[in-house]
Amino acid sequence: MQHFNIITRRGFLDRSFKVGLGVALSTLVDIPLVVKRALAEGTIGLNGKKLLFIFLRGANDSLNSVIPIQDSAYATSRPTLKIPADSLTDYSAIGSCDLPISAAPTDPTFGYANAIRLGNGFAALHPSLKFLAPVYNAGDLALVHRVGYPKQSRSHFDSQNYWETGNPNNNLVKDGILYRAMVESGLANTNPLTGVSFQSSLPLILRGSAAAMTNLSDPNRYNLLGIPNTTVGNTKADNAVTNANGFPFPDKKNRELLNLQYKNLSDTLSIFASLNFTESGNTFRDDPGTDNDTTWANAATGGYYLFPTTNDKNGGWRRVTGGATDAQKYVVDTGAYSFFNSLKAAALILNKTNAIVAGTEMGGFDTHVAQGTLAGSHPNLQRRIAWAMYALRKYFLNYADKATWNNLAIITLSEFGRTTVENSDRGTDHAEAGVMFVAGGAVKGYNKGGSSTGVFGCHPSNSVPWITGQTGSMFGASSRYLKRVHDYRSVLGKLIRDHLGATQNQLNRIIPGYAVTGEHLQTGGTSAVDNTPIIGEPDIIV
Repeated sequence: MQHFNIITRRGFLDRSFKVGLGVALSTLVDIPLVVKRALAEGTIGLNGKKLLFIFLRGANDSLNSVIPIQDSAYATSRPTLKIPADSLTDYSAIGSCDLPISAAPTDPTFGYANAIRLGNGFAALHPSLKFLAPVYNAGDLALVHRVGYPKQSRSHFDSQNYWETGNPNNNLVKDGILYRAMVESGLANTNPLTGVSFQSSLPLILRGSAAAMTNLSDPNRYNLLGIPNTTVGNTKADNAVTNANGFPFPDKKNRELLNLQYKNLSDTLSIFASLNFTESGNTFRDDPGTDNDTTWANAATGGYYLFPTTNDKNGGWRRVTGGATDAQKYVVDTGAYSFFNSLKAAALILNKTNAIVAGTEMGGFDTHVAQGTLAGSHPNLQRRIAWAMYALRKYFLNYADKATWNNLAIITLSEFGRTTVENSDRGTDHAEAGVMFVAGGAVKGYNKGGSSTGVFGCHPSNSVPWITGQTGSMFGASSRYLKRVHDYRSVLGKLIRDHLGATQNQLNRIIPGYAVTGEHLQTGGTSAVDNTPIIGEPDIIV
């Protein structure tokens, strides 16, 4: 026993070392973000890799997106909502995805009325998703089916929170997955822009207390200080920030950090002022002859506009400048223009700045009533998804600046899937597993990197097989819902580590479930949370 009033030289040195070490370690617990880059692991934000997210709010009906056309229970469960198979198509054939191009320039854009063969021998696309086919056949699209999480909530509010925080069934966590990824980069408070969203308010996926991400509801109308985005307004804003930062203040803790925040704000204002978000700046076009519409291409000297934000820029609606129109030649519904304005802004931010993550949202997927089969609310929403993926690929291939298609990944999120059996209102209700769309030049899709398919989780030969019939996978959860085999965190985790450049230790902090052995998020296994066999990370990155 060592008496407190007697201390030897060895004891003194031992205690001094331990105290010093404790102080040193305690300072690392609360490292200011201004110096975290020097200590950061990984290459997030340093390797040129970027991510664009789209949240499909309301819960997408995945069974009418990536259709298990070879499962007989699909057609019998949806007497009015089912998409019919084409009697002349062999859906068991292996190969590329079919692309129903319009035979003549005047044919309707969406004239094909059957399920589009995906080429994996089992699944098909809804015909409203036809513009996914070129992305898929280039090997740049992964369709990850049967995605969910343990003990699935069927509350929109709760489930969206879980998807965005990466902590299923935990309502205490209030910071988002991509926010944590930006903090782990060490750049969150030293770069003017790291994570940016374009929607009504900053989404939870980018929200947190240690660093400020950026959200703009309308980049055309106001800048970040609420001042009109004009030369006079921007000068006034810049002067206000500069003058405020010049006042003398006593030296206090975090004063340097506050000064840096002022500088970042000023730099952010300058960046946004330099970008052209206006309608007149929306000049981005497809290659000539989109969807075989040579008449439009000849009249307009090019392909369709990539970001349809007006009728005249929506597919081949305007047949000749100042002349006739044809509503059958739209590529998206006319209610989609606000979404494509936001999508264009997200693309510009990633392409013209050093931002690492950008995204937006699309609502309307809560299709309880009259969701539509070939036309209607759900097919319209899916046309937006498909054209968004098609357009982003062409934009980053043809107009690349600070972001190339090979360095970009695009991902969709949606809080849950919808019921296998349609309801009496010709709609679908809240259910369990769904589909994630993942696109990009580095995506390991069809015929790329040794992969024979871009469809994951939708085939009887999967390691956790798709079981057909009335007691199969589509009824595997509570005897009425599609059962998960992929955890959404495994898909996001794969992208954050193998695309954005996080280390495994960083990923364990960004998505805490990775550090829990029983979750099996990386390699697959039987989830200790609910005893469900899961596949683990899909092999979707080259």
